Amino acid sequence: MRRAGMLAIGAVLAVLGGCAAMSAEECRTADWREQGMRDALAGYGKTRLQDVREACAEAGVVPVEAQYWEGWQRGLAQFCTPANGLSWGRQGGRYANSCPPELEQGFLPRYQLGYRAWQAEQDVQRLRNELASKERALDKAKDDAERRRLRRDLNDLDWRLRSARDTLDRAEWAVRQSM
Repeated sequence: MRRAGMLAIGAVLAVLGGCAAMSAEECRTADWREQGMRDALAGYGKTRLQDVREACAEAGVVPVEAQYWEGWQRGLAQFCTPANGLSWGRQGGRYANSCPPELEQGFLPRYQLGYRAWQAEQDVQRLRNELASKERALDKAKDDAERRRLRRDLNDLDWRLRSARDTLDRAEWAVRQSM
């Protein structure tokens, strides 16, 4: 249960990755082992500590690097598993080449399978949205030439959507076979 919780925290932190590395208050109260672990579980690479250093310098705080790296290594051991690779890819998480080679062997192939399925799912959703938009435009079209063009576009989109669904089915099949 603890591991699942840490992985969930990692996923949340990855989504928030566009934010500053740490706030001034977080820097002042940081448990550096825990911070290193959270960063590893969020999929950050080794360069993350530099971002943390810069954020904390503004607060006048210097990270305790030995503690940070200790936590980061523990986090990597949990992050760089085949099961998490599949999950991370399936969520569309970006991989920052953070896993050491001995762990990456199991993580990376599963991550790639999951990520391909996520991409295929995104393609299907994008095409569905585009199809719906063209259907709305067809409903509002005023002249025959525009309606003919929109119908051609809809036929093309319908074909592309069927192809994208096939790609998604194959990607999901590959994911199921890897389990």
